[in-house]
Amino acid sequence: MEKNSVKAYMEYSEERFTKRIIYKKGETTAFVLNFLPRQQLPVHKHPGTEVYLYVVTGSGTFIIDGQETEVSEADLVHVGGEEELAFNNTGNEPVSLYVTLSKVPNEQYAKNI
Repeated sequence: MEKNSVKAYMEYSEERFTKRIIYKKGETTAFVLNFLPRQQLPVHKHPGTEVYLYVVTGSGTFIIDGQETEVSEADLVHVGGEEELAFNNTGNEPVSLYVTLSKVPNEQYAKNI
């Protein structure tokens, strides 16, 4: 068992958003992304992975496949690996996102379950 506090990973930088990895176990990675106002995460994908995001604090806008979605503290978002994902801190307060990337087993593996 491991116990951590998300607060320990909430580190902000004036230069750009920060990424602090909490766990990297097998096919799963969990980390915290931290944004000061007006900082953003560029558009990207995570092929073969499911992405789960939890808004720990603050508010902002996710852009998923070009569609904007406003989020705030305690919101949960799921993004498929083939969807384009971006984030903008559009608020006046820092934002921290808890992110879990979970690799999807290939079809051959899934058929054997």
